[in-house]
Amino acid sequence: MNLDPGLLGAHLREHEVTPESAAEVERAGYGTLWLDASPPADLAFAEELLDATARLVVGTSVVNVWTADAETVAASYHRIEGRHPGRLLLGVGIGHREVHDEYASPYDTLVSYLDRLAGAGVPADRVVTAALGPRMLRLARDRTAGTVPCLVTPEHTRRARSVLGAGKLVLPGHFALVEPDAGRARAIARSAPPGTALGVTNYAANLRRLGFTDDDLSGTGSDRLIDALVAHGDPATVATRLLAHRAAGADHVGVHPLGDDPIATLRAVAQAVGPIGGPVTGSWR
Repeated sequence: MNLDPGLLGAHLREHEVTPESAAEVERAGYGTLWLDASPPADLAFAEELLDATARLVVGTSVVNVWTADAETVAASYHRIEGRHPGRLLLGVGIGHREVHDEYASPYDTLVSYLDRLAGAGVPADRVVTAALGPRMLRLARDRTAGTVPCLVTPEHTRRARSVLGAGKLVLPGHFALVEPDAGRARAIARSAPPGTALGVTNYAANLRRLGFTDDDLSGTGSDRLIDALVAHGDPATVATRLLAHRAAGADHVGVHPLGDDPIATLRAVAQAVGPIGGPVTGSWR
């Protein structure tokens, strides 16, 4: 695969990033900018971000199979690949039953969507899926370049690597908050994802597989759960927590910044990871 996601990725929603701030993310040392939520099938904003940067990979996290027509996504991929070769990674996901009335047969629906992308000429090694459970991880292994899961822990990364094996991409995302006060950090985390996402069936089931209990998942999460899902503290502490995914087998760690200034958080994390994890650009493997 002629695409290098780098050691660090930045997860941002469309309202959190502009072409100018994408260039800043690139200068900070991030290898990939993940466009979060459910970007539309035309991928026009992803193309704008690529236009504004020189080497940054832009990934979708994720194209939603219920809202983005596969053939339109494929046409967008080919358009962008023609202009920015080797810099677009399609993250694809099945969405959540709590959001989509048509949600049914998630495994078969995702298989069908991957078939349609392949039939339209999208290479499997330019697609990753938001796989959480063992069956979806095996699908990611067999049909795509790997997985881009979120709301996960390093233990999930270890399990994902075990299922996917060598040569596949494991690209977990982890929440990060530069906030030395643990109580304040937990309060911020509970007022946004991850705290507000614990009622989502797919996430809750995965967290239970990882050993968290109904008590942990109650409301906006126990301290134990929030601390497992959010790297908080000073920048060096946050960086160390994030790099635990690398030790567990990740190729790349995606940073979901929390707080009022996501770009400042990303910058602080990259600066801290640099001396701890080595260069923050290029492949570390």
